[in-house]
Amino acid sequence: MRGFVVGMSRHAKVAVMVTNDSVALLLALWLALSLRYGELWQPTSSAQLACFVAAAASGVSAFFVGGLYRWMVRYVSAQTLLLIFRALLVSALVLGTAILVLKAELPRSTPLLYALIGTVLVAGSRFVAQRLLREREEGQRIPVLIYGAGSTGHQIGLALHQGNTYRPVAYVDDLPAMQNRTAYGLRVYPPRELPRLVQEYDVQQILLAIPSLSNSRRREILLALEPLSIKVRTVPRMQDIVAGQVSADEIQDVDPADLLGRDPVPPRPDLLGATITGKTVLVTGAGGSIGSELCRQIVGLHPACLILFEISEFALYAIESELRVTLGGDGARLLPLLGSVQNEELLREIMQGFGVDTVFHAAAYKHVPLVEHNVIEGVRNNVFGTRAAARAAVAAGVTTFVLISTDKAVRPTNIMGASKRLAELVLQAMAGEARTRFCMVRFGNVLGSSGSVVPLFRDQIRKGGPLTVTHPDIIRYFMTIPEAAQLVIQAAAMAEGGDVFLLDMGEPVRIAELAKRMIHLMGYHERTPQRPDGEIEIVYTGLRPGEKLYEELLVGDQALPTGHPRIMRAMEGSLAGPELDAALEQLDRFCLARNVPEIHATFERLRIGFVSAGNSDHLSTPAARPEGRVTRLA
Repeated sequence: MRGFVVGMSRHAKVAVMVTNDSVALLLALWLALSLRYGELWQPTSSAQLACFVAAAASGVSAFFVGGLYRWMVRYVSAQTLLLIFRALLVSALVLGTAILVLKAELPRSTPLLYALIGTVLVAGSRFVAQRLLREREEGQRIPVLIYGAGSTGHQIGLALHQGNTYRPVAYVDDLPAMQNRTAYGLRVYPPRELPRLVQEYDVQQILLAIPSLSNSRRREILLALEPLSIKVRTVPRMQDIVAGQVSADEIQDVDPADLLGRDPVPPRPDLLGATITGKTVLVTGAGGSIGSELCRQIVGLHPACLILFEISEFALYAIESELRVTLGGDGARLLPLLGSVQNEELLREIMQGFGVDTVFHAAAYKHVPLVEHNVIEGVRNNVFGTRAAARAAVAAGVTTFVLISTDKAVRPTNIMGASKRLAELVLQAMAGEARTRFCMVRFGNVLGSSGSVVPLFRDQIRKGGPLTVTHPDIIRYFMTIPEAAQLVIQAAAMAEGGDVFLLDMGEPVRIAELAKRMIHLMGYHERTPQRPDGEIEIVYTGLRPGEKLYEELLVGDQALPTGHPRIMRAMEGSLAGPELDAALEQLDRFCLARNVPEIHATFERLRIGFVSAGNSDHLSTPAARPEGRVTRLA
């Protein structure tokens, strides 16, 4: 029956509704008269029958004018009830006029009773039809529990109730004042009832409807929900729904950044705009994870011109297209340029030609295993590319040059880290000889970057696993890309020359624990010997070449505070000019000769704490890797 009704044409559905409403209005008038007289009323004149016709005809006409027949039965609500009542007030006026004109012997209270009863009957028929249409869908809709009974939770609950995908079964809220109340037919429970509710209603997902909570409180809630092994998802903010950026039922997976629980520190406006506002800014590696976020934040600080420098055509196109949409008619301040940071002449022409004031040098090869297998290109890009960009900046009279560094530069065990540490030393040596203010900003992993463990885990979970973790004890520091970029911009304003800034990364995260929490919060169980029926397994693959169990941010023992609570200044030594020049000359010669073993040996001779982990022997053994293959890969 339901399939037949759904398959009817729109005109046929309207005809059914008009017939239903006509009968309902005739019945409403008869019930009104029966209630008024206290007995089953019977007409005694043709004038009275004419009043029945006037009531039904005027009511249906008012429904047409009011748009009731354009309203889909599936989405009737309190607004529908109000529309029906207003239309029947008009019909009641027509009925009252007909009684007077036709001199029908009917009580004066009849029109009002008719309007009230008619509203109940017409609206009730639609709610009944809505229920019947939904009845067979209920088993197909996903039962969900909404965490948060505030205004956002209530509006989301109503939206989901009217949708076809989710079936809200209850609310949960921390506030005692909200508990044991009812909203849209759903009761609000305290959090301690969660295990019982999940079992009783067979809850498949928990929706977080608490966009205004602090990050630390959100993390507490997520950790409390983790043992339930129910998929936890978030609902969009109401301002995003109103702005049309997302729909009300656009549910998203929980962001692993919420597990960090870091509450943002408000930026200092004087630091944000100091090296950007009204200036010409160049970002190398503009299409990368950090580079692109730096560009997004820079355009909001109103530079005179933003130059996007990138070696990847696709990455440059993507970030340029995004920023032009952001800038709208102000896109003339955006300049996309293709090129390599190893091309010092090109960089000098760009910086001089456009009068660059500030450079954010984010271009780097940063994936540890890839650089271990491509040593020569890693050194050329990270070390000599940084030196070329710095030399070009000095020649062009750039005011501020900021190097995006990494925690892997501290006591490095891999070529990527060693090359970034040497790049830092190159800038420290140049800082004492140039008017350009050189500084380095060192921080750890960022959530969501290319190659980051978080999107990798999410993809592996969606594919059914297994999750690959290198070691059960490996730990890493994490921060979000927007926070890292914002702190880098502020650190640049505090540079005096040769500074090494460290970003407060918060508490370290054990990767194995992060993997387990993501499994649970995405609604699965970990497969272990104790639980062989779990859906997702964690497999430990062993440390990769050059990988450490933990990372550090500080080379020495001292870090001084700055004017920002999450930015520190490191007190570290540097290499003397002759020693550094000799090392760079050797590295350049060995890169040209494609001599990977001597590149390793050169880094080991430098006083940067580099000790080859012995995991790169396959690169230096001709028997293991033919020289021709080394030439193509290194």
